[in-house]
Amino acid sequence: MPQRSHRAAIVENAEALLRRKGLVAASVADITKAAGVPKGSFYNHFESKEALLAEIVQRFCAATDLSNLEGDGPAVERLRAHFTACSARLESGMEFGCLLGSAAAEAPTTAGGRVQQAVRDGLEVWSKAIAATVAEGQDAGEITTVQPATEIADFLIETFEGAALLAKATADYTAPLRHVELALATLRQ
Repeated sequence: MPQRSHRAAIVENAEALLRRKGLVAASVADITKAAGVPKGSFYNHFESKEALLAEIVQRFCAATDLSNLEGDGPAVERLRAHFTACSARLESGMEFGCLLGSAAAEAPTTAGGRVQQAVRDGLEVWSKAIAATVAEGQDAGEITTVQPATEIADFLIETFEGAALLAKATADYTAPLRHVELALATLRQ
């Protein structure tokens, strides 16, 4: 039976640890212990904790399901379904907030800004997908055209991410979806 690589073990176990303890508080020893690999193996695969976090952010973003945004139904309903799925994805770790927000807030601006770039790239893909759905809703007359679709998309993401941060602080895990619902209600024509 093939053995799992140390790199894969580190990546698979590091997300939960980094979300729970934080990038600064989690040591390389903590990361390798959680992965069940020798401490020295970390630097065989990653030059820093920031490099590891950048990879985790990229994987998190790549695993974001955007399929609810596609289809023929009303745009607002597709947006609601998308953010409901996003909220459900966070439920297992809501006490730690959304990985994107946490990574953006905690990652140092060193290491070439790789974490920040990974967050920006993920947000850009997410925003473009939401903006496309918003534009369809605007074309159908169900979403206001007062603001461009790109600004509305960013507003929805910022509402969700901000509420996820509040949920982390207040333990009100219904906040992200409730706040998005309020935002969606304001978009109707």
